[in-house]
Amino acid sequence: MLAGVPYEVRAQDEAAAPQSQPAPTPAPEPAPRPSTDTIRTISVAGAERLEPSTILSYIRLRVGQEYTSVAADQALKDLGATELFSNFSIRNDNGNVVITVEENPVINRIVLEGNDRLDAEKILPEIKLAPRQIFTRSKVRADVARIIELYKRQGRFAATVEPKMVQLPQNRVDVVFEISEGPKSKVRQINIIGNEKFSDGDLRGEMVTKQSRWFRFFSSNTSYDPDRLAFDQQKLRQFYLTEGYADFRVVSAVAELTPDQEDFIITYVVEEGERYQFGDVEVESQLRDFDSDSMSQRLPMQQGDWYDAKAVEDTVEQLTDLAGRFGYAFADVQPRFDRNKDELEMNVTFILREAPRVYVERVDVNGNTLTQDKVIRREFRLSEGDAFNSLGVQRTTARINSLGYFQENFEVNQVEGSAPDRIVLEANVEEQPTGELQFSAGFSSIEQFILAASIRQRNFRGRGQTIGLSVNYSQFSRSAQVSFQEPYVFDRNISAGIDIYRRDFNSFNFQGQDRNTTFEQATTGFSMRLGVPLTEYMSLVGSYTLNYDEVSLDENLFFSDLDGDGVRECDPLLAGRFLCDALGDRLSSIVGVSLNYNSLNSRIRPSRGRLITLTSEFAGLGGDVRYVRFRGRAQQFWNVANSGFIFSLLAEGGTIIPLQDRGGPNVDDVLLTDRFFLGEPQIRGFDIRGVGPRILTQPYVTDEDGNRVPITTRRQVRDDALGGRNYYLARAELEIPLGTGARELGLRPSVWVDVGALWGIDPPVLQDNPNGIQQQDSEGNPIFIDPDGNLTLNPLQPDGTPNNPAIRPNSAIREVFLGDSPSPRVTAGIGVNWNSPFGPFRIDFAQTIRKVEGDDDKTFTFNVGTQF
Repeated sequence: MLAGVPYEVRAQDEAAAPQSQPAPTPAPEPAPRPSTDTIRTISVAGAERLEPSTILSYIRLRVGQEYTSVAADQALKDLGATELFSNFSIRNDNGNVVITVEENPVINRIVLEGNDRLDAEKILPEIKLAPRQIFTRSKVRADVARIIELYKRQGRFAATVEPKMVQLPQNRVDVVFEISEGPKSKVRQINIIGNEKFSDGDLRGEMVTKQSRWFRFFSSNTSYDPDRLAFDQQKLRQFYLTEGYADFRVVSAVAELTPDQEDFIITYVVEEGERYQFGDVEVESQLRDFDSDSMSQRLPMQQGDWYDAKAVEDTVEQLTDLAGRFGYAFADVQPRFDRNKDELEMNVTFILREAPRVYVERVDVNGNTLTQDKVIRREFRLSEGDAFNSLGVQRTTARINSLGYFQENFEVNQVEGSAPDRIVLEANVEEQPTGELQFSAGFSSIEQFILAASIRQRNFRGRGQTIGLSVNYSQFSRSAQVSFQEPYVFDRNISAGIDIYRRDFNSFNFQGQDRNTTFEQATTGFSMRLGVPLTEYMSLVGSYTLNYDEVSLDENLFFSDLDGDGVRECDPLLAGRFLCDALGDRLSSIVGVSLNYNSLNSRIRPSRGRLITLTSEFAGLGGDVRYVRFRGRAQQFWNVANSGFIFSLLAEGGTIIPLQDRGGPNVDDVLLTDRFFLGEPQIRGFDIRGVGPRILTQPYVTDEDGNRVPITTRRQVRDDALGGRNYYLARAELEIPLGTGARELGLRPSVWVDVGALWGIDPPVLQDNPNGIQQQDSEGNPIFIDPDGNLTLNPLQPDGTPNNPAIRPNSAIREVFLGDSPSPRVTAGIGVNWNSPFGPFRIDFAQTIRKVEGDDDKTFTFNVGTQF
């Protein structure tokens, strides 16, 4: 049957009834005329995509029924309910019913116009209309309302949506939603009525929603959100409950559009009620391992303290955790309140309900496709058959999170086992990529132009191994390194690793603001390490390092023919004796041991926990250098009152003790290349190597009176950092949380104070030559210049006139030794970390509070495209 051809259903005649014997046949009566109220046929006209039989199945009219206006109206309602037709009608022609329809078009595509603030990828999944579906007006209306709702959640309450339909051939249409987004609706004012104990400002500070002000341009909390309005009411209640107002309630919260229809004014009406104190506070324990009286004495709140609902919640959590540590996995701790309104006291009883001791029945690991089961299971602090311990579960969660192989905020699930005293621990993981391929380029105030490339796999072959290759290049340093780390050697809790590297470093000094390359140090070597755990948080790591160092100077700049024999040597006047002393090739064989304590909650961005490292190194197991070096570092993080403010303290220090006598007074027994250096970026507010012992080389000039005087202007003085044997460094930093918008940009501002010092080398012999140093020959005889400019050993001319001494170039200098002091240098400032599209970015503004003569301070520093 072809679509569009009228479809007809006809009544069939009844079959004649069978007769047992012939009988006289009466004369036939004339057949009655069909009634016009009885349906003889039903046909469909206008159908294109739908089969007529399908259309007839939607209505209740049938052949043989009586045709009435009520039945026709019901059929029209049934056709309208299908939402398949844009127009339809029913006509009765003497029992021949004709249903005429116009089908709704098919949607070809959905087009969004004007949506600049909300991407199409966020709108299209939320609407019902889609290509190849039937167009209906009800769906269009619903989609318009949904799009407007999406914009309201973005704070744009003035948004409007105008749907349009573009007719196409073959009964197809394009649906176009023309969107006028309008301005973002802000919260212009928050009014609070009924508060007497706390000011409006105090209460607004507890709310997530903030009033729109110019200084909150980064915050997204200034836009109006009905869900946030309800959340703020809860925040107000929590605040008053922590302050003792147990009867507090929010009477009403109303948000009104301003007359210009752009912003909102929110008004809260509150009832504060009376302030309560704690009455009798006790613990009622039904667990045999806990004594009610002794636990009651250890409760943080006492009778007479102001009532604090947050303290009650924290106590419930602490008691639950304590029960979990003793193996009661499903211990139920319920606070019972008895409010005495006459005395304004709140009596609280913490009830520890009886629960069986629980044991671990099974450990299940699910969801890992690449990572081997053993990599996850070895991080569990509980095994099958162990008594349940909530501390062990928490530590397991932290260790698996620290792997970095799985989803953020992973948690070990606790599921009831086959018996009441059995529990199943489930690790339902979602693997994430662990390979890293990075290319970066940037500019640093320290290194100038920087290029870096690295490739690393942190879960090689799903075994938890780390393998990596990195290459770095800048104006003053170049390096290449291959590394491998195995956290569990032979499936034992022993870690091992090796690094093979080549590092070329160009040291430099400052001539005023100009940076000049001095010595070049090329290091080729490898380092091996082996670590064993001592406790859950503490480990011991042994290491061996073998370095071959090549230290050289530019002979064209720093070498001279000192003896006149044609052999060029390092000139102490040009390079300084400390640089000439560092030249040469040497082999360093270093054995080290480190004691590490790590309880940080995150390796990337910790907010609580402690990190302590103590390291000692001995150089002298073969090789050319002999020393012992000790270093220590301790760092602590706090999340201040869970407010998002992260406070950290850092203390660091080190010393190096020489084990060889390099000969002669005023010659330090620790080579320049083995000493500590301090400055940017370790202590902000000072230049690179800007803290500690240094020599200032001041050239002599002749003044207006003919006197020889040294230049003391820093721009014209050569500044060489010498390093030191001892150093210390301390830092206090407070990271400030910003609004959601700033967090999405990766902005993390902080305020900080840095303290540090570097000192402890043997003072070098200093030069002070106002008139310069006379040149000598290879035998030490002084050299003179005759009137013709020729060099001669004769101090007199033929007529007896003295010849002028031959003065070595650049030898009229004065050397000043400064900065060798343990006195603390103190700086303070503000900084911002930004995870920019170009790579990590750090900017700091510093103010030097205390320094020592000779130190190079610096106000502004930044780094882009390199780790910091």
